[in-house]
Amino acid sequence: MKAGDELPPLTIPITRTLIVAGAVASRDYQDVHHDTELAKEKGSPDIFMNILTTNGLVGRYITDCFGEHAVLRKVAIRLGAPNYPGDTMVLSGTVTSVDGCTAHVRVIGANGIGNHVTGSVTVTLPGILPEGDA
Repeated sequence: MKAGDELPPLTIPITRTLIVAGAVASRDYQDVHHDTELAKEKGSPDIFMNILTTNGLVGRYITDCFGEHAVLRKVAIRLGAPNYPGDTMVLSGTVTSVDGCTAHVRVIGANGIGNHVTGSVTVTLPGILPEGDA
């Protein structure tokens, strides 16, 4: 693992079930995450994913890429284009730096209308040395 390494992309279908289940699981009962008619009354074309679900998906992406021993130390994300049902989000990442057993990764999650999420993740791999160390 070294700076510049690209992580394999993860494609996530954005379904109503994912949006509603993520909102309920994170105890976010805002109507815009589960009630289409109320979301439309508030100016949205449909329900949309909440930030807590997005945060969880980013965390899953990183731990899936780095393996079962990966420990998330920091996840800092910013939302952009909403994730609506019927779209697809593709998460991608680039290792920006490695310091010992800690990697810093730039993450982007893009959907059909733009970048849904951008941010950075700090992950450690306890007991695993970076490439080139012995």
